[in-house]
Amino acid sequence: MKIELDVHTHTIASGHAFSTLQEMAHAAAEKGLKVLGITEHSPGIPGSCDPIYFRNLHVVPRQMYGIELLLGAEINILDGEGNLDMDEYYLRMLDLRIAGIHSLCYKQGTPEENTHGMIQVISNPYIHIISHPGDGTAKLNFEPIVLASKAHRTLLEINNSSLKPCRHKADARANNLEILRLCKQYEVPVILGSDAHISFDIATYDYALELVAETDFPEALIMNTSVEKFKNYLF
Repeated sequence: MKIELDVHTHTIASGHAFSTLQEMAHAAAEKGLKVLGITEHSPGIPGSCDPIYFRNLHVVPRQMYGIELLLGAEINILDGEGNLDMDEYYLRMLDLRIAGIHSLCYKQGTPEENTHGMIQVISNPYIHIISHPGDGTAKLNFEPIVLASKAHRTLLEINNSSLKPCRHKADARANNLEILRLCKQYEVPVILGSDAHISFDIATYDYALELVAETDFPEALIMNTSVEKFKNYLF
C-alpha cells in the first residue's frame, strides 16, 4: 500500500515529544510523504502549548523539504457534552483540527454519555478527525459513532501508537477491529494515524495495518493512500 500522508504527529512543542518541527518535516520527506500534519496537543494536556503558540502558526512555511505541511492541533474532548478545550477563535487559525479523549482531562461518563459527547464533536463543523476513538480511554458505542462519521464526513482514526504492546489498553485491539468492521459494513472511510512523538515513527502503521489485513478492509476507504482523496473528502 502506497502511503502519501501522515497527519497526526507531535513535536517538542507538545511537551512530551522529542523532535523539532524541521526534524519531523525532513523525516517525512525522506520517507516519501507528500503531506505531513503536525497537530500539537491543546492546552488541557500538562506541559503542552499555550494558546499563543497556535496564534503564531502563520509564521511557519507550509512547504518544507518538498512536502506540504498542515499545522493544527489535537484538541481535547472534555466531557459527555462534547465540550472542547479550544474555542472557535483558535480553531479558525488551524489548518487541521483533530479531537480526541485523553484521560488527563476527560470527565468520564457512562458509555451512552461518552458516545453522545463524541457524536457532538463529530458533528462540529470545525473538526476533521477523531483521534484514537478505539484506544479504550472511554467506553463508547461504536455503531452510532461510525454512522455519525459517515453523516458528517469526519474521519475516525485507527491509531498505530495506541496499539503498541508497550502501551495499549486491553480492549484497544478489539475496539479498533470493531471500528474497521463497522466502517467496512457502512462504507465509511478511515485514516491511519502514527501519532508520532519522534521523527522515526512518522508514517509507521505496522500495528494498524495488521488490523486492516485481518478485516480485509478496502484500500479505497483508507485516506492515507492519496492526498487528493484526503483533501476532497475533508476540505
